[in-house]
Amino acid sequence: MRLALIAATLLFPALALAEPPEILAAEQRGDTIHVTLAHPDTGWDHYADGWQVELEDGTVLGTRTLFHPHVEEQPFTRSLGNVTIPEGVTQVFIRARCNVTGWGDERFVLQVE
Repeated sequence: MRLALIAATLLFPALALAEPPEILAAEQRGDTIHVTLAHPDTGWDHYADGWQVELEDGTVLGTRTLFHPHVEEQPFTRSLGNVTIPEGVTQVFIRARCNVTGWGDERFVLQVE
């Protein structure tokens, strides 16, 4: 019991600092989506590890995996090509992910052509 309490005490501050990535900007150029993220990456133990393009109903049109932390590069922009947006759709949503907190609840609205 005592060991569990000590472990929880040591882990809680790390979880409290585990913030989801913030989507600062996004833009569409043709079939490519460019997204700028900010996240307090600390290294391999905690970093923004992806983002995805979704329709309003949550249908995923594409996912950009981020394979490494960006501790020294904040904010940063990454792109995802070959995103097919269905005809008639005027906006898509960007959702970001962190390797600690998972997919964020907040979605960035991007008006598309």
